[in-house]
Amino acid sequence: MPPSTPAALVRRALRSRTVRAVTALVVLCAAALAWWLAAPDGVSYPAGTYGMATGSAGGVYALYGQLLKPVVERELPGVELRLDPSAGGPDNLNRIATGKDDFGIATADAVAHYTGVGAGSLCALGQLYDDYVQLVVPADSSITSVGDLRGKRVGTGQVGSGVKLIADRVLQVSHLDPARGDLTAVPLSIDESSAELREGRIDAFFWSGGLPSSAVTTLSGQMRIRLIPLGTLATAMDALAGSEDPGARNTQIYRDSTIPVSAYPKMVLQPPQQPVSTLAVANLMVTRADVPVGLVERMTAVLIDSRDVIGEQVHSAQMVDIRSAIYTDPLPLAEGARRYYVSVKP
Repeated sequence: MPPSTPAALVRRALRSRTVRAVTALVVLCAAALAWWLAAPDGVSYPAGTYGMATGSAGGVYALYGQLLKPVVERELPGVELRLDPSAGGPDNLNRIATGKDDFGIATADAVAHYTGVGAGSLCALGQLYDDYVQLVVPADSSITSVGDLRGKRVGTGQVGSGVKLIADRVLQVSHLDPARGDLTAVPLSIDESSAELREGRIDAFFWSGGLPSSAVTTLSGQMRIRLIPLGTLATAMDALAGSEDPGARNTQIYRDSTIPVSAYPKMVLQPPQQPVSTLAVANLMVTRADVPVGLVERMTAVLIDSRDVIGEQVHSAQMVDIRSAIYTDPLPLAEGARRYYVSVKP
C-alpha cells in the first residue's frame, strides 16, 4: 500500500464524519457570532465592556447612568456598560479623553473649558437636557442674592466637578473671591452639601443638575429651603466663558431660564408660587473619536429611544429630542451619531 501523501491525508480527514461535524459547528458558531454583534437594523458593533463615567451619588448623572445601563445591555447584546463614579463633568471629560471610560455626560461649559490631554479626540452623541444652577439656602436665611454670600460658608462643589466650575464663575461675576477672604468656599459633593446645610455647618451651597435633582428633593423634605435667583447673571456668565474658553467664543454657553414651581413642591418660594429665575447650560453625551463607529451609532439610537423610559425617573430626560440632539457645540458630532441621525431623517 503506497504511503499516504499529505494531500491524501487531508482528503481522508475531510471525509471524516467527525471533521464534518466540527466544521458545521464552527460555521454555526460563526453565524451566531455574526448575529451577536449585529443589531436588527444591520449595524454591527464589537461586544465587550465599555465604561461610562457618571457622577457623584445623589446627582442626575449617576441616576441617568443607572437607568441607561439595563437598556443598553438589553438592546446591544454582548455589550456590558460599566458605570464609573466621578466628581462630575470635567472629571468625566478627562476620563473619556484619557481612555479610562468611553462615554459620559458633561455640560457645554465644562466641554469648552477642558484643555487636558486628549481634548481634541472628544466628540458627542447628542445634546441631552439642560442643567439648572441651584443656590440652596435655609428658608429663614438672610441670604436673598449672591452678594449676601459675603462672609458665609458656602458649598461650591467637588474639585473636578462642573458645579465648582459654574460656582466659581457665579462668584467671579458677582465680585466675590474666596481667595481674598470674601467667603469660605467648601468643596463638597451634593450629598455632603445637603448634610452640612441640614446640620448648620454651611450657610448655602451651589448645585447644577437636571430637574428635579433627587438630593435637593430629599433635602426639601427634611428642612425648609429655598433657591436664590441667578438668572440676571446669564449675560455676564456667557461673556466670561467666551473670554476664558476658545470653544465658547462662537457658542452660547449660559442662558437665563426658570425653575418651575413643580420641580420641588416642598420648596419655599419667594415670592410665593413663582418660578425661580436661574442659569441653564446644556448637557452633552460625550465619547471619543476612536470608540467603534457602530457602537456609537447604536448607543445614539438607545439614547433617543430610551427617553420616555428614563424620563419616568429622570424628568429632565424627557427633554431629549432628536431635532435638537444634533446641536452639540462646542463638540463635533461623532461619526456614529451622525450616521444614526441621517438614517432616521424624514
